Amino acid sequence: MRDARGLLPHPLFVVDETRRETRLTLNDLARAYRARRSLPPSARARVLHKLAICRTPALGGHLMRCGACGHQEPVWNPCGDRHCPSCMASSARAWVQEQEALLLPVPYFHLVFTLPRPIADLALYNKKLLYGLLMRVSAEVVLTIAADRKFLGGRAGFLSVLHTWSQRLEHHPHVHMVVPGGVLAEDDGRWTSSRATFFLPVRVLSALFRRRFLEELVKLQSAGTLRFQGIVAQLAETQAWEEMLAEARSQAWVVYAKPPFGGPKQVLRYLARYTHRVAISNSRLLDFDGERVTFRCRARRSEDSPQAVTLPLTSFMERFLLHVIPKGFVRIRHYGFLAPRARGEAIRQILSQLPPEPAGAPVEPQTTVTHACPQCGVGTREKVRELRRFESHLPQPRRFLFASTGPPANAHAQGPLAAVERRAA
Repeated sequence: MRDARGLLPHPLFVVDETRRETRLTLNDLARAYRARRSLPPSARARVLHKLAICRTPALGGHLMRCGACGHQEPVWNPCGDRHCPSCMASSARAWVQEQEALLLPVPYFHLVFTLPRPIADLALYNKKLLYGLLMRVSAEVVLTIAADRKFLGGRAGFLSVLHTWSQRLEHHPHVHMVVPGGVLAEDDGRWTSSRATFFLPVRVLSALFRRRFLEELVKLQSAGTLRFQGIVAQLAETQAWEEMLAEARSQAWVVYAKPPFGGPKQVLRYLARYTHRVAISNSRLLDFDGERVTFRCRARRSEDSPQAVTLPLTSFMERFLLHVIPKGFVRIRHYGFLAPRARGEAIRQILSQLPPEPAGAPVEPQTTVTHACPQCGVGTREKVRELRRFESHLPQPRRFLFASTGPPANAHAQGPLAAVERRAA
């Protein structure tokens, strides 16, 4: 039985429509899409499966009880997949706290390297090779130009993050770089600051980026490691390949320097919002009527207000699945003096040459976060026992009207949970 939005039932819970959670998540859409269409075994199918079972009985969980009113309800385990926006928020917070120790009291710059359309189409069928090449070559370009004595004459350090999507979820591979404004001299370790509003010339970066990427791309093609399928199948022919290269060489490859962040606080804010997100966040999902998904999209430069884009469910999920990252691919990397092996000593050297930061307000000690009881709003919940996984092939109790997006606030867990545990035993 499905609800009005076409979502699959969530076993074990009686629905109270007056108190039910209505916030739409990508997991809801994954469950609805998976119910209508099955994918052959692939990385996309694995990601879709994890999104669909995230925070459901399929992953098990714990029974929680309020110490004040005695209210009990299950809390189901997250999937932990890096494509899941419901799971990545906590991972992002922990990662950003680690990055805080690497921030310097200097202005930061934001660079963006983008692949042109013919190369981006080829990357869609050669993700691990060409995404890796994009990250490696863009880093090489910044390190090379920064080391040139005509510019800064030293070793730069920066964080690179791969994004593969546009605001409308189309395939748009590009790399964001967060760069401290300065370099370390290779010989004596002296810190040289860049200008406050200018790091490196984007035209020089763009020209070298285009040349080096195409050189490496030709090597991959000559070695026979590229796959030519789908919309790039014609590039397997020599003439089509040469025409594509000629077009790519004639284009101006986009290297965009955004306005500088200004300082470490702005950098942390950016890292917290964008580093651990894949394609779309739950907050951008506006509505799902069972057939069509509406999501918020940032306005174009000529428009003043955000746009609402509506797509059929199938189209929306197929766009999202374009951005599944290959298994084992590292999409957040540090380079230069911020590379893992070098950054400890490099940061100490730089800080010793910079004036000390003014003392700020004392930091409040962190305390353990407790979750108030959803029933009484006063007590805190304690773990009662672990709940075993609820296998999908087990029959569902017919006498319950089930929720589709998770446990409602007043779910009475004891009876249904006991029934499921008896069935699973």
